[in-house]
Amino acid sequence: MPAFEWVHVQLHQQKGMISLSPPTICNSAGDVILVKKLDRLGRDTADMIQLIKEFDAQGVAVRFIDDGISTDGDMGQMVVTILSAVAQAERRRILERTNEGRQEAKLKGIKFGRRRTVDRNVVLTLHQKGTGATEIAHQLSIARSTVYKILEDERAS
Repeated sequence: MPAFEWVHVQLHQQKGMISLSPPTICNSAGDVILVKKLDRLGRDTADMIQLIKEFDAQGVAVRFIDDGISTDGDMGQMVVTILSAVAQAERRRILERTNEGRQEAKLKGIKFGRRRTVDRNVVLTLHQKGTGATEIAHQLSIARSTVYKILEDERAS
C-alpha cells in the first residue's frame, strides 16, 4: 500500500451556498465533498438535511473543514443536524440584532444608502428655465431617467 495516494479535488465556490447542479460536484459512491464551514452548505437546517440525505443516498460524504465533522455514519449525521440547527438560530439572532441596530440608527437620523451626487436644486432650476431633460442630463453628466425621477419627486411633494 502506498504511503500516499493522489486525490482529485474540484473546487466550486458560490456566494451564499452550494448547489447540486454545478458539474464540478461529483456524486458517485465514495466521493467526499469538502465544505469550509457548516453554515455554508445550505440556507437553513431543512435545506442542509435534504442535501445531506441526497448525498448520502448516492454514497457521498460531506466533511466540514473548520468544524472537524463529517456525515460519515449515523452519529456524524446527527451531529451535523444539531449543529446546523444551532447555526440557523445564530444566523437569526444576528439578523435580529442587525435589524434592531438599523432601526435605532434610523431613529437617530442616520441615513442609509449611497449619497446623492446630483444637486436636486440645480436640476429644478434648469427645468424651470425651460431646459429639457436631455439637455439637463447632458450638462450635469447624469442619466435622463435621473432627471425625470427628480422632477417626478418634486411634483409628488
